[in-house]
Amino acid sequence: MNKAIKYITALTCILVICLIIIGQFSGQNEQNASVEVMSEKVLVPGGQSIGVKMDVRGVLVVGLEEIEDETGEKINPGVLSGVQIGDTILSINGREVYKADEVQEIVNDIKGTVTLKIKRNDEILKVDIMPVVSKNDEIYRLGIWVKDKTAGIGTLTYYDPSMGTFGALGHGIVDPETKKILPVDSGLLLESKVKEIKEGENGDPGEIQGIFYHADTPLGSLEYNCEFGIFGEAYQHIENPIYSKPLAVGTRDQVETGKAYILTTLKNNETKRYEIEIESISEQSEPSDKSMVIKVTDEELLNECGGIVQGMSGSPIIQNDRIIGAVTHVFVNDAQRGYGLFIEWMLESSSTVDK
Repeated sequence: MNKAIKYITALTCILVICLIIIGQFSGQNEQNASVEVMSEKVLVPGGQSIGVKMDVRGVLVVGLEEIEDETGEKINPGVLSGVQIGDTILSINGREVYKADEVQEIVNDIKGTVTLKIKRNDEILKVDIMPVVSKNDEIYRLGIWVKDKTAGIGTLTYYDPSMGTFGALGHGIVDPETKKILPVDSGLLLESKVKEIKEGENGDPGEIQGIFYHADTPLGSLEYNCEFGIFGEAYQHIENPIYSKPLAVGTRDQVETGKAYILTTLKNNETKRYEIEIESISEQSEPSDKSMVIKVTDEELLNECGGIVQGMSGSPIIQNDRIIGAVTHVFVNDAQRGYGLFIEWMLESSSTVDK
């Protein structure tokens, strides 16, 4: 009997020990799982000057004009048919168009009423329009000015090593005439070399002037253009000359007023770190491109260009060794000050590319 009791007691002890070990192992796994869930997203900060070449999907209507016909009457076929500035012409009589000069060519092949498939905001419409034979050159014309390409200089904000994607500019590329975001058909991110800097003055924002180079070896493909920047796939790993390792992303709750830095490229085509002050922060539950007001305090940057200039948009904002945002706009009447965008809003927008 005593032997049986001792045997049962021994088995009970062994069982308890096993349960403790299993519990510790399980707890350890839970802890590891928590660590994995809580791991922070990291990005390689940008600051390099970049060139952007973008083909607009379809062709964009940027103007409407009257055409004098063979009788001397002035007619505006575009206006009569309901075409509006800002419309994107996707096809003519079922033939897709990608270049501005294709419109004139197709219209003169048909020599009669054409049906335009256009995109207006998020709506697709079909419009019938009768071209007018111009008295000046006997060419069939729609009375519509269109464009198909855009290019410019900006600043890279980040490279995401986990996704192989990039974000830049901190704001969208808009058509200067219509002020609307241009839809992307295709585009390239190129290396750019700063050639000259026009200093910013009150009432007259400055500008970084540069040239594209290595066009045969682009940095990546441009795939998405929206209010909070341009995004795409990088063709190779992009490194930062100042930070050898990626930096953690700072959430909007971690942004503080006070000292911070921007990375940007000015003289000698060298990417450098410049001190700024975050003067105020907006409490935003929804994306906005005016998340914080920043002021340039770095004497070197002030002497070089007077503060924030065009072409500096997209310069990453670093605080407490975290990427917290990007420069978006300069105050026209105060070149030392401008707006910054929370990096969260850029990353939210970039999910279109990441998927």
